[in-house]
Amino acid sequence: MVVAMAGIAGKANEGLVGTEKNETKNVIRTGNAGAAGEVPPMVKKKRNDPLTDLQVRAFVTAHARARKGGAAAIKETLGDSHGLMLGMTQGGMPVWRVRYRYAGKERVYTIGRYEADGAGGDEAAAFSLKAARAERDKVRAWLAQGLDPVQQRRLVRAANVVASGETFEEVARAWLRKQQREWSAVHFRKSQRAFERDIFPKIGTLPVVQITPALLAKVIDDVQSRPGAPIETAHRILQHVRSVFQYARAQGKCAENPAEPVTEVLSKPKPSQSHPACLKWPELGEVLRRAERAHLTREARMAHRLCAFTAARIANVVQARWEEFDLDADAPVWTIARENMKAKSGKRPAHKIFLGPTIAEELREWKSLGSGKGHLFPSPVKGKRSHIARETIEKDYRVTLGLRDKHSPHGWRSALSTLAREDGDFDRDVVELALDHIHDNEVVRAYDRGERLQRRIQLARWWDEQLTKAQRGEAEPTSATVVPIRDKRAA
Repeated sequence: MVVAMAGIAGKANEGLVGTEKNETKNVIRTGNAGAAGEVPPMVKKKRNDPLTDLQVRAFVTAHARARKGGAAAIKETLGDSHGLMLGMTQGGMPVWRVRYRYAGKERVYTIGRYEADGAGGDEAAAFSLKAARAERDKVRAWLAQGLDPVQQRRLVRAANVVASGETFEEVARAWLRKQQREWSAVHFRKSQRAFERDIFPKIGTLPVVQITPALLAKVIDDVQSRPGAPIETAHRILQHVRSVFQYARAQGKCAENPAEPVTEVLSKPKPSQSHPACLKWPELGEVLRRAERAHLTREARMAHRLCAFTAARIANVVQARWEEFDLDADAPVWTIARENMKAKSGKRPAHKIFLGPTIAEELREWKSLGSGKGHLFPSPVKGKRSHIARETIEKDYRVTLGLRDKHSPHGWRSALSTLAREDGDFDRDVVELALDHIHDNEVVRAYDRGERLQRRIQLARWWDEQLTKAQRGEAEPTSATVVPIRDKRAA
């Protein structure tokens, strides 16, 4: 492809668009002048003459005065040669641009802002007249090779980023540190673990500009194809990866976001639905008996018991630490710092979960078997440094206990919420406070003391007693029809 480098506007071939057409009108009126050091009252640019530094300064000065109401008529742009022109933004900033034609269309290449002593470099830098001409000559050279200057500049930037060694892991960890200030500790650890498990081993060492949509699609497809992994996991990870690239773009580390089209490879998640839950006493008793018979680790079995008898969120259960428990109080209690709760508003106090006699005694015994410090349920792999994963408990419910689509760790919360009001005659406010639900009336929280606190202690003891009876098979069904839990493994 042969590209003409002509400087006359309207020429059919691709190349720079000339600026000579209206340059006989480039007369800049600056008002009164003549005193020493002032810009001359009239600077006239003749056709085909290149600009001088004096003319450029006069143009900029005239526009500055015009913005203050001191000039009559000022030309919008000032043309040099070979398509180079100086124009003013709406905010009053002088900016160098190059007009050119490519693929039959007129286009504009922005060089950068004008400063008399600007040395140039990139769009963020300032350009003198000399530096702007040097940048224009780069545009001319690209056009001579049949290249689009705007696209070519993007490629050059990308190559510079590759040379700088900005890897995806470096950028992602910087983004995670920024998010850590806004996220709960639980959410931060889960997100960081997902990157370290599924993303960094695959693309962590690659420069961000080398990562393509096709490469990302393979990584995300591997996540959603992993046996036992919920589809939602791949969706959440891709959402984080997309945000990392947005962060990288904002810092000029990459020009595009390769994660945007990858959503097309994701399977559609199942329609949102409530967590499966058994809501009848005989069914809950069967879940408890099944867990006692199953081959669970000691940590998983005790975590299951704590989850059932407190109706706490599974994330809080697996992260529980001994210093949060007061097992010797008249009313044993588990106090969870607000920043570790799902609702982590700074205006709300730490969440208290009162413990019934059965689970309190089991916790005392469990404490005597270990050091009584750190995590209640240390990881069998990482030891005391970390805790068991919530996914371990959730998988035990689905697979080991055969409760898929029937009951889940979260199901204990649904069961308590339903049965406490239907069978226990506890009012809504007491139950919602016990579950740390976001209440539509925050005044309720402000007065969570006195009789209401006593009702929460009564609720904990009632729930403890009912579950213990249900496990022994003594509880009466809440309705005439009881649907037994079928074990899929026996089918």
